[in-house]
Amino acid sequence: MPVGGLVPSATDNAADLVVRNAKIHTGDPGRPQAESIAIRDGVITVVGDDKDVAPYVGPATKVVDALGRRMIPGLNDSHLHVIRGGLNYVLELRWDGVPTLRQGLAMLREQAARTPKGQWVRVVGGWSAEQFAERRLPTVAELNAAAPDTPVFVLHLYQAAVLNRAALKAAGYTKDSPDPKGGQIVRGRDGEPTGMLLAAPSALILYSTLAKAPVLEGEDKMTSTRHFLRELNRFGLTSAIDAAGGFQNFPDNYSTVVELAEAGQLSLRIAYHLFPQTAGQEIDDLARWIEMVRPEDGDEWLRLNGAGENLTWAAADFENFAQPRPEHGDYEAEFEKAVRLLMENGWGFRLHATYDETIRRDLAVFEKLAAEGLFPADNRWLFDHAETVSADSLDRIAALGGAMSVQNRLSFQGEAFVSRYGPGAAADAPPIRAMLERGLTVGAGTDATRVSTYNPWIALHWLITGRTVGDLVMRPPHNRVDRQTALAMFTEAGATLTGEEGVKGVLRPGFLGDLTVLSEDYFTVPEPDIAHIESLLTVVGGRIVYATAEYEGLDEKLPPISPGWSPVAHFGGYQATPLTGLSGARQAELLGQAVAESEQHRQWRNRRGLAPGTESTVFDPCFSL
Repeated sequence: MPVGGLVPSATDNAADLVVRNAKIHTGDPGRPQAESIAIRDGVITVVGDDKDVAPYVGPATKVVDALGRRMIPGLNDSHLHVIRGGLNYVLELRWDGVPTLRQGLAMLREQAARTPKGQWVRVVGGWSAEQFAERRLPTVAELNAAAPDTPVFVLHLYQAAVLNRAALKAAGYTKDSPDPKGGQIVRGRDGEPTGMLLAAPSALILYSTLAKAPVLEGEDKMTSTRHFLRELNRFGLTSAIDAAGGFQNFPDNYSTVVELAEAGQLSLRIAYHLFPQTAGQEIDDLARWIEMVRPEDGDEWLRLNGAGENLTWAAADFENFAQPRPEHGDYEAEFEKAVRLLMENGWGFRLHATYDETIRRDLAVFEKLAAEGLFPADNRWLFDHAETVSADSLDRIAALGGAMSVQNRLSFQGEAFVSRYGPGAAADAPPIRAMLERGLTVGAGTDATRVSTYNPWIALHWLITGRTVGDLVMRPPHNRVDRQTALAMFTEAGATLTGEEGVKGVLRPGFLGDLTVLSEDYFTVPEPDIAHIESLLTVVGGRIVYATAEYEGLDEKLPPISPGWSPVAHFGGYQATPLTGLSGARQAELLGQAVAESEQHRQWRNRRGLAPGTESTVFDPCFSL
């Protein structure tokens, strides 16, 4: 757009993009605040005021006026299952941000009507029953009423899945189906599956059932991934570290992002990990990969960062806080072989560990190798999650040169954690301030998409307030962080975890041109509204990859979502809700909606004899059971 005072002039070093008139938080102690930024060939050339960027505005320079809005470095999710999420995104009905179960069921019923025969309706992660006004899961009967003939699979955290009658049939569950190890098929008095699957405590039963649903093929995988990356750009994400995960085979399931990278069509920088998929052959898999690729192979758009988040299946603990902590057998011998192999070949790793009991056993293996001079051998390594890590374990991690990556899984599972372990343990779950006080690099992320939402502002809200999506206060002030620290955990720390702290994470000349202009000022908006922030303009390497409001149309055009019946094509992804700073009229409107939803819940309980009351007329067919 033409901007007064910035007159294009012929220059040999003209910027490709200038964003001016912004309140820029650079993250750079040398110049923490600025107003304008210039980017050329994907790299920042100038950070300063209008007069500083004016000499770099040429006839072809795109100049964008931020209109006084807050600009920050692009966000970096340090633990996101972005590759797997992209391959499935357009097939999933997202309940992320949906405020009521009533709305979720209405979306499900509408989607079932348009889903073709042979396909499933799947709600996979990003929500919790605690976010709903009704504070409960959908029932099997409600799913049957909403979709009598279309298979429906609803995943709830690491805890359970609810299937309708058609999904049970499509998945092949019968009276004779045995319970898998670590899982339970809930059965009625007649022995037939009811439609509830429980992780007890392993989520394998949930994910293996989901794996029976149809998948995308060919070009649709590319389209799905591009739309998922655009959805992440919507929230200001410019980088992510892919933590691999179950049902993500290398190299097969990585081919889509590789093709997109080769075509220059990634809109998010990805550093990826490799995760052995088959118990009993982990060492063979790692040895094979060591011969195929090396850490840091690739470029600033797509690069290998190491192994993990599991190295051996026997060493993995589970994160189902509705169940007791699992007890492990002996796993150290095989685990040591895996770590030794990685260290000898210059591979770093990340390691899933929920409980301190697991972390202590892993550290003993590392310390044994350190005594031999083999650990960490200048390799980057870190623990993920670490909700119950102890002070002693943190000291040992620091002594071994490790790092941490924490996720807001307790935004969604906090109530279950408090119920099992009590508010005292929850106050330090995880002990973020203790990690930072020891000088550890602590990256922040979401662990999306199968549990937490991919919206990083929900995670930032959790870091700062200690509150769950159900508004339960878990972490007291002594274990919270301020806004600047939380932002650094989502920018600078993520870059450090991939060895890129010298090229991204702050807005400084010579660094990659990754930034976002926000809908609200992150540093001044009321705490409850942090969770409602989105990006209005996201730039990666000088490319405008997401643009809305005044900037709509400046971003790159994507191919239409395919297949056409995709839930994302009709509902989009994350369901945004209004800011809490509402007018009195809007507050009254929302209160009326809440009263209506409460009345529906009362009727539901009355019909089941769970609460006294007078029967009322049902006005939503999903509730007439």
